[in-house]
Amino acid sequence: MVQKVKQYASALRYDFPSSVVVFLVALPLCLGIALGSGAPLFSGIIAGIVGGIVIGALSGSQLSVSGPAAGLTAIVVVAIGKLQVFEAFLLAVVLGGIFQIILGSLKAGILGDYIPSSVIKGMLAAIGLILILKQFPHMVGYDKDYPGDETFSQSGGDNTFSALFGSLGHLLPGALMVGIVSLIIMIVWEKYIAPKSRFLKLVPGPLIVVVIAVVINETLRSVAPELVIKESHLVKIPVADSVDGFLSFFTFPDFSHITNPVVWTTAITIAIVASLETLLNIEAADDLDPYQRVTPTNRELMAQGAGNMLSGLIGGLPITSVVVRTSANINGGAKTKMSTIFHGMLLLLSVSFIPTVLNLIPLSALAAILIFTGYKLAKPSLFIKFYKKGWDQFLPFVLTVAAILLTDLLKGILIGCVVGLFFVIRSNFKSAVLVVSDANKYLFRLRKDVSFLNKPIIKNRLEKVPANSSVLIDATRADFIDKDIVEVIEDFLKHAPLKGITVELKKSHFKDQGFSGNGSKVVAKAKPFVPEKEMAEA
Repeated sequence: MVQKVKQYASALRYDFPSSVVVFLVALPLCLGIALGSGAPLFSGIIAGIVGGIVIGALSGSQLSVSGPAAGLTAIVVVAIGKLQVFEAFLLAVVLGGIFQIILGSLKAGILGDYIPSSVIKGMLAAIGLILILKQFPHMVGYDKDYPGDETFSQSGGDNTFSALFGSLGHLLPGALMVGIVSLIIMIVWEKYIAPKSRFLKLVPGPLIVVVIAVVINETLRSVAPELVIKESHLVKIPVADSVDGFLSFFTFPDFSHITNPVVWTTAITIAIVASLETLLNIEAADDLDPYQRVTPTNRELMAQGAGNMLSGLIGGLPITSVVVRTSANINGGAKTKMSTIFHGMLLLLSVSFIPTVLNLIPLSALAAILIFTGYKLAKPSLFIKFYKKGWDQFLPFVLTVAAILLTDLLKGILIGCVVGLFFVIRSNFKSAVLVVSDANKYLFRLRKDVSFLNKPIIKNRLEKVPANSSVLIDATRADFIDKDIVEVIEDFLKHAPLKGITVELKKSHFKDQGFSGNGSKVVAKAKPFVPEKEMAEA
């Protein structure tokens, strides 16, 4: 315990600046996802606070950041529409959290280990590209879509690309100026200014961006009023006039809806989707972690479940681990989970005491921060790196990127996994059987798992062995041999001597591989061979 306290204390100079970065990234996303979900705006803030403080404290991950996720917005919209009562939906969130705790206790977290690395990297690159494509309209002042949306199809018939091109016809000069200045500051600060001083490294670039953006916009009010950014393009946090007014933002579930079947189906859906997204994002977080620490996934599911229970109990949206916030946390230099917890505290303190100050921040400045984060996730060098690894790595990677861009996160991951599985099967198919020959001597070596998929190639290669040859079939290294393969080999043992072929089958000493007969060796000796032509003449 003492050692952990020392560890967290020594990392404080890295964790706190990073928490500021995550706070600035999380703020518009919490509000945007609540807006896109058709829920009260403050419900997104509640979810962000719980995701930071509660899940951050309970989780075994040092760098993952949780909060309301774009992947759940469609589920939330449909559920609220069916239930008609937001308090009934909150009950579903509480039950969903209970189901997640059950999943964690049943060790369901192991599912995340089956996602190929190329698919995880593809997911990160896709999220990076989505940030660039989706945040560009906000950077130029076009806010038709809500901040935080990750899906390809948008409301009103638009999609990611049509909204991108549509934003070019709706430029707000003031927002565009703030966005470009913010992006330049991010690049210059990180590449040229911060590296020159240890102190400057501890000052978050996004904080500088936000302060300058607010100063620019407030200066425009007196210098060039026609360029000033309107309230519609600023952060919109609900402002309370009193303590009672602030407490009124919190809503509680209505347990009288416990018998409503829609509540239960919504809870199960939330639990499954939120758990899958969390497992995917945890794999991504561990992959991005400079120290390559491994998160206990079952503990993570239970931590997420506890977070969702509390979020639902006080009026918050469902929560998952989120790649955007996690990558911002890691890029911000965080070392421990204290960064996640601090960001949750900053959300709580800011909406409690300085909401009017936060409402001065232009969305274009925050969009520029997210675009810069997206570039780090989807650098061209990453695509080149995977191309050099070969098609078996590049295709699952690039198809995952394309699928996520054109659908959504979970569908894209599923497509990527299917493509990755194809290459795994193809690799195993090729490596399961080795055939080499020297003159009239042939070696058939069965390795690893030999499935029925290998039957055609083994059967054809055995039948092509010329007469009067010698064949050694080595099965000692095979862990599994399908019954169809065993049948093909035993049939060959029976008829090969008729062609003058001597066959030796070596079986494993340690396991029953399904071959008939005892012993570890079977020999089929050649018989005098009579060519087919002579048999016909006879």
